[in-house]
Amino acid sequence: MTPQTIELGESVLRIDEGVAEFSHQRPAARNAMSMALRKDYEAMLARVTAERDIRVLIITGSGGSFCAGGDVKGMNERLHNPDPEFNSPDATRRRLQDSHRWLTPLRELDVPVIAAVDGAAYGAGFGLALQADFVLASTRAAFCMSFARMGAVPDYGALYTLPRIIGLAAAKDVMFTARRIDAAEARALGFVHAVHEPDALLREAHAFARRLCDGPREATAMTKDLLNKSFETDYATMCSLEACAQGIAMHTPYHAEAAARFSRGEPSLYDWDRPAAAR
Repeated sequence: MTPQTIELGESVLRIDEGVAEFSHQRPAARNAMSMALRKDYEAMLARVTAERDIRVLIITGSGGSFCAGGDVKGMNERLHNPDPEFNSPDATRRRLQDSHRWLTPLRELDVPVIAAVDGAAYGAGFGLALQADFVLASTRAAFCMSFARMGAVPDYGALYTLPRIIGLAAAKDVMFTARRIDAAEARALGFVHAVHEPDALLREAHAFARRLCDGPREATAMTKDLLNKSFETDYATMCSLEACAQGIAMHTPYHAEAAARFSRGEPSLYDWDRPAAAR
């Protein structure tokens, strides 16, 4: 695949060797979530979903911030707007529903999603990062469920994702206090997979992504889908879904090649534990 760079409204999408990198490009606003950036997510996800050669998606920020959350200045302006199309309970409901039209596809994307977080991931930015399958953080990353500071309820799916990742009691602590969590504590709580120096973060995210690219596309997609459903699915139903998924996975070309290699005593297609020099 020829490397591609697609400039969107307030972001850039780069695609190279099966890895798509989507970067927020509002550094002056600490990459706060704007209407234009929301539209960029919709366009990016349509592109990534359509291109089967893309095996991993990385979402990241720019200028030392991942995403500072919602546009608070814009919120204040809306509060003084007499037009109910912009300033009413229903207008707020519609804005969030519009966001979930791309947040849900992001969470359900067939390929692994990595959030590379440098600097602030506050409010909606924190919720956005939690939609990823893996969160890699820089040593200067900071996470905050800042909604309580604004008299608001956590959104961007955080009420669903955070307690499932770190547990109910810890999620209450993080959400009720709206306190700042540094990268080390985030790693200890379990929602950050690994911590890197700022100048190495994106490089490490791409290295991690390229290793994931070697995995079985179909099996990974189905495993992700089933795991995302596992907390709400009873055991018998999960066993039935597992059997159906295995029926598909074990009739893919990837499985056939993997089984043939094993029979011939050759190295497997995908071995995470194999030293880098041997891959």
